[in-house]
Amino acid sequence: VQLQASGGGLEQAGGSLRLSCAVSGRTFSGYVMGWFRQAPGKEREFAAAITWSGGRTNYADSVKGRFTISRDNAKNTVYLQMNSLKPEDTAIYYCAAKRLRTVVFDIRGDYEYWGQGTLVTVSS
Repeated sequence: VQLQASGGGLEQAGGSLRLSCAVSGRTFSGYVMGWFRQAPGKEREFAAAITWSGGRTNYADSVKGRFTISRDNAKNTVYLQMNSLKPEDTAIYYCAAKRLRTVVFDIRGDYEYWGQGTLVTVSS
């Protein structure tokens, strides 16, 4: 099972980036796909999640209204569209997957599969 995150880079405050997470090795039907981020010196935190089949989403308050998570089942890819970027969005962004057992999506320890991370840097 592989989760391959990409799309990170350097962007100015107010700009946009779109992250992709390509999934291979198994089907994630019945799973939740999440994006987490880890800023320098801080713990990894939840950003957004989506159910693979139903399209139910959940966002951290810090990104709500600016970030949009989506998935393309045909391409086995999950996206994180990030708009109105702020310097505090600077972090390594990780995609992850967990079985859909509850409607709680923001617990890092529940996720079984993790990608390698992609760096997002937002300059002021």
